[in-house]
Amino acid sequence: MIAKMILPHEPVTLSIAQIGELNKKLVDLRHDVNNNLSLISAATELIRRRPESAERLAHTLVEQPQKISESIARFSRDLEAALGITRP
Repeated sequence: MIAKMILPHEPVTLSIAQIGELNKKLVDLRHDVNNNLSLISAATELIRRRPESAERLAHTLVEQPQKISESIARFSRDLEAALGITRP
């Protein structure tokens, strides 16, 4: 279920510093997600080449989706706060 968001009632103005901070957080998000996806790809390739490593690499595979979700949630909270978007 998608939570309904409450948008601001007035236009939102962001300072150059705020835009820069949001951009840095977006860069960090992309970096984090790409790193997690790279780990998934690498672990999958290692398992394909060495099936005996599956048990050892399973932990790495299982951790990555949660890390991606946390990174996206963190950025979403920061973006919503900067834009004055609230949740009921």
